[in-house]
Amino acid sequence: MIEIGIIHTPFTELEDMPIQPRGGSGIVGEVIVKEQYAAGLADLEGFSHIYLLYRFHRARRVELQVVPFMDRVLRGVFATRSPLRPNHIGLSLVELVSVEGARLKVRNLDILDNTPLLDIKPYIEHFDKIENATSGWMNGGGSDVEHKRSDGRFT
Repeated sequence: MIEIGIIHTPFTELEDMPIQPRGGSGIVGEVIVKEQYAAGLADLEGFSHIYLLYRFHRARRVELQVVPFMDRVLRGVFATRSPLRPNHIGLSLVELVSVEGARLKVRNLDILDNTPLLDIKPYIEHFDKIENATSGWMNGGGSDVEHKRSDGRFT
């Protein structure tokens, strides 16, 4: 898998990080795309939000069942957002603040500093917004995730 850039955030340690972008509300960071991929950023500035796909570079093991941050029950890893997945791929929907050359300023981050970037995709409301969606076992709401912070369970 090719790394197309790097994500810079204020989070240098896994402990006490937000566990989802909503928990990182207001946190600003920067995405630096490698020069050979910078042309791919053309026309991105018109989007309010983007998906960042990245590699959980500090994940060292794979677990097929985990206890998620927002639960106390062992769950299948594919029914969670745990970094301990077979391919250690993360996904965050962040606000795109600005595009300047190969640099993106983004907000609402839950990503560790120096995380390798794999891809960027635009959020498109008409494609991505799902009415009447369900969230499986997840009972916690937005305010729950805003205050939840990471611990050592996924390192």
